[in-house]
Amino acid sequence: MQVTETLNEGLKRGYTITVTAAELDAKVMEQLVEARPEIEMKGFRKGKVPMALLKKQHGQRMLGDAMQSAIDAAMSEHFEKTGERPAMQPDVKMQAGDAWKEGDDVIVDMTYEALPEIPDVDLKAVKLEKMVVKAGEDDIADALKNLAETAQVFEDKKKGSKAKDGDQIVIDFLGKVDGEAFEGGAAEDYPLVLGSGSFIPGFEEQLIGAKAGDTLDVNVSFPDEYQAANLAGKAAVFECTVKAVKGAKAAEIDDALAKNFGAESLDALKGQIAERLEAEYAGASRAIMKRGLLDALDKLVKFELPPSLVDAEASQIAHQLWHEENPDVHGHDHPQIETTKEHTDLAERRVRLGLLLAEMGRKNEITVTDAEFTQAVMNQARQYRGQERQFFEFVQQNQQMQQQLRAPLFEDKVVDYAFELATLTEKTVSKEELQKAIEALDEE
Repeated sequence: MQVTETLNEGLKRGYTITVTAAELDAKVMEQLVEARPEIEMKGFRKGKVPMALLKKQHGQRMLGDAMQSAIDAAMSEHFEKTGERPAMQPDVKMQAGDAWKEGDDVIVDMTYEALPEIPDVDLKAVKLEKMVVKAGEDDIADALKNLAETAQVFEDKKKGSKAKDGDQIVIDFLGKVDGEAFEGGAAEDYPLVLGSGSFIPGFEEQLIGAKAGDTLDVNVSFPDEYQAANLAGKAAVFECTVKAVKGAKAAEIDDALAKNFGAESLDALKGQIAERLEAEYAGASRAIMKRGLLDALDKLVKFELPPSLVDAEASQIAHQLWHEENPDVHGHDHPQIETTKEHTDLAERRVRLGLLLAEMGRKNEITVTDAEFTQAVMNQARQYRGQERQFFEFVQQNQQMQQQLRAPLFEDKVVDYAFELATLTEKTVSKEELQKAIEALDEE
């Protein structure tokens, strides 16, 4: 095989690969020898068919595979020899096209954009500030208050009190359609929180203002798509007797509340809340540090970028922003979206930083372990409750999805590596200061 350079301008590369007819024939024979032990043919024992006959019968079928194999081998040898890595899949075209015939040399043109040489970065020269926020007593108290409200209890209201939205009423009811009671339409001592939406539309609203001891008819219509076909769309009357009206009261903030949320004591629950809050603050602080790191790297490192990667990224940015401005359009049936200088500038930053982080990870042998990947898949699967198994199978069969899950994991590990080497200064700030810094990120 012969590889001849035809283009070398910037990052653009072009080569002509020639596979002679003799080399191709040898490749076909190699495949025939490999397949021979399994081939049966009338008049010959298995594995004993003469090579000439095998070539006549199966050579044509194996020619295409041999051609592809030879070209792939030439490309692999070229990249191994030169050390170059293509930015995107190389474009490979056969010169003769459909005019090629058996016995001719195979000549293909290969073009691609090479990944640039990426300089090393002195990460110790990168200065970052880590914002640290401690969970304050007020923050913990607010969280406890919210927990107590979610664990609310209901107590009888003063005699004669009218039920209002958010109250719990205890009722007996009997539902009828066309004057006849129906299955599942009756209950006694049923606790119903008004405004919960647990009954069909219009039911709870008619009980607002009722008092203990009241009897009243609630007139409603079942939705057209109601699960019980015999009731769907039909008008119904529920005869209701109000037995109690109760007001909501937050649970006491004590050891009993703590145990309700799986903690041994109130102090233990406070400790858990503090840990959770500070973990949230740490996550926000990390996002700010990451932006600071990327901004610093973007200023420190400059190198030539593959135009194809920049163009593809700019197009994707423009497309995404257009859809954000036109949320009602979900498909691709829209006018052609033109990229602007703003899109290109952002694309150049993303491509530059993406290549830099990838190179830092490669040089420092940073990888995503199988355990880390599996955990990421599990976290993603939780969004598809009841369909976790199908999601796992989808990921196993979809290389693109696997890459989408691995990419952010890899980036985070490279960023953490950079944090370890960078010059880091901690600064204790308030929750409000941290929030302002996060909002500033969103505005950029």
